[in-house]
Amino acid sequence: MSILVTGGAGYIGSHMVLALLDAGRDVVVLDNLSTGLRRAVPAAATFIEGDVGDGALVRRVIAQHNVEAIIHFAGSIVVPDSIRDPLGYYDNNTVKSRALIAAAVAEGVGQFIFSSTAAVYGMPEVVPVGEDAPMRPISPYGSSKMMTELMLADVARAHDFRYVALRYFNVAGADPEGRSGQSTPRATHLIKVACETALGKRPVLEVYGSDYDTPDGTCIRDYIHVSDLVRAHLDALDYLSAGGRSEVLNCGYGRGYSVREVIAAVKRVARRGFAVSQAPRRPGDPAILVADARRISRILGWRPRLDDLDTIVGHALAWERQLDALATPA
Repeated sequence: MSILVTGGAGYIGSHMVLALLDAGRDVVVLDNLSTGLRRAVPAAATFIEGDVGDGALVRRVIAQHNVEAIIHFAGSIVVPDSIRDPLGYYDNNTVKSRALIAAAVAEGVGQFIFSSTAAVYGMPEVVPVGEDAPMRPISPYGSSKMMTELMLADVARAHDFRYVALRYFNVAGADPEGRSGQSTPRATHLIKVACETALGKRPVLEVYGSDYDTPDGTCIRDYIHVSDLVRAHLDALDYLSAGGRSEVLNCGYGRGYSVREVIAAVKRVARRGFAVSQAPRRPGDPAILVADARRISRILGWRPRLDDLDTIVGHALAWERQLDALATPA
């Protein structure tokens, strides 16, 4: 029996593949390499280049590799891009997820873990935000993920199908052993961009908005280490395998840091300064987004191990330096 990881050549997906292999599981990766990197997939995993929206392909993969569960990462994730290209995001994140879910149902795969997002909450009225808060997304990205959550709930009511939707807050860092990290060109994640700027890969870091209703005027986010996040997926997989019912769970630490606090942490850990400039607010950015993470601990028994901003930054910086070495000819 194997686990199918869609988007397994991407940032979070590649860490998931490593964690599954470390746990002794057989892993099949399906990725169209539109943003993922083939070299990010370990040799011990079976790699198939293809699209999750290709239902016939997905059904063949499930049957040929005796897939028992699917962990679905494939999708588009940049909020401003979704505002510029809403139809592209609804296609990639919703329509193709529908095709994947349909293939799972047709082939009798009844365990599904979905990579969702805190963007489904939009501008939450209460912070920290719990899973029972209204879903009021303010971007096509958040709406496209919300629609997939709604599909999953309906499918679970109609079929022998159980799922865990994990709503990520801000994922950052890299594998502590240096085996994987965020490698996507033109990344938009703050810690990644700040590390690139600290190492001279970017001339300046832009801060989008300084007039939010927060202590220092910049947005506050809940940053979760990617390794803690993938352990939540392992816990969810064990939970479903043991017969657990469908759940929606936040993935965060329950504590937020402002943009300026993150910049200070990167400067501190890198032991160097870098240029920072002010830019206008971006559309779709709430002022504060912090998780109420009590439910995931109660339901899955998940406990963070790397809940420290400097640790997250240190691992991200180490990966950036490793990328430099990979790019340097021998």
